[in-house]
Amino acid sequence: MRVNHAGEIAAQGLYRGQAAVARSRSTRELLQHAAAEEAEHLAWCEARLAELDARPSRLNPLWYFGSFGLGTLAAALGDAVSLGFVTETETQVEGHLASHLERLPSADQRSRKIVELMRSEEAGHGQVARAAGAAELPAPIPTLMRYAAGVMTGTAYWL
Repeated sequence: MRVNHAGEIAAQGLYRGQAAVARSRSTRELLQHAAAEEAEHLAWCEARLAELDARPSRLNPLWYFGSFGLGTLAAALGDAVSLGFVTETETQVEGHLASHLERLPSADQRSRKIVELMRSEEAGHGQVARAAGAAELPAPIPTLMRYAAGVMTGTAYWL
C-alpha cells in the first residue's frame, strides 16, 4: 500500500504541474478533475496505511516535486502531448495495479477493494485524455516512463 500511496503523491504532482501550464481551459479542468480523484485515492491509501500500522514513503516530497516538474514539462510541449502523457501514465498505472492485485493476499479484501476502485478510475482518466485529443508519445518516452516508475515503486517499497 505504501507504493500505491507514493504513486498517488506523484499523481498529485503530475496533474497539478500539468494543470498549471495547460494552454486551454478544458485541458486544465480535465487535469484538475483527475487530480481531485487522485486526492481521493491518496486519502484511501493513507487510511489503509494507518489501518495496517504502516508508514508512507520517506521520499514523498521527491515523488511530488519530481512529478510536478515532469507535469510542467509535458504541458509546456502542448495540451496534446500533456494529454498523451496522462494516457501513457494511466496505462502504466493500470498495469501496476493489476500486478498488485495478483500479489495481494486474497484475505486482504479492504486493500483489494481500494486497489480495484483506483484501477477503474485510473482507466477512466486515460480514456478521457484520449478522447480529449491525447497525442501518441514517441517510442522512447513510454520506455523511460516505465523505467522511472520502476525506480519509484522499488524505492518507495523500502523507503
